[in-house]
Amino acid sequence: MRATYGARDRQRGVAASVAWLVEELGELAQAVRKGDRADQLHELGDVLAWLASVADQLDVSLDEAANRYADGCPRCRSTPCRCP
Repeated sequence: MRATYGARDRQRGVAASVAWLVEELGELAQAVRKGDRADQLHELGDVLAWLASVADQLDVSLDEAANRYADGCPRCRSTPCRCP
């Protein structure tokens, strides 16, 4: 994503990119409600792209963030989660 959109994303800024991410999440929610698989796939792709953009701007590795869940729930450390 950095190679394709990085300069443009940095110019836009983190706050605006988060706003776009939230908008795309809303569009994903609509696609889920409608049950249209093609729209769901499209919107999931958009959500992932904006999430990657935000992570890049924050210099956060999505791999590291996902690894919080590598050993199960990060709160209770169980798989499946046993949190109340």
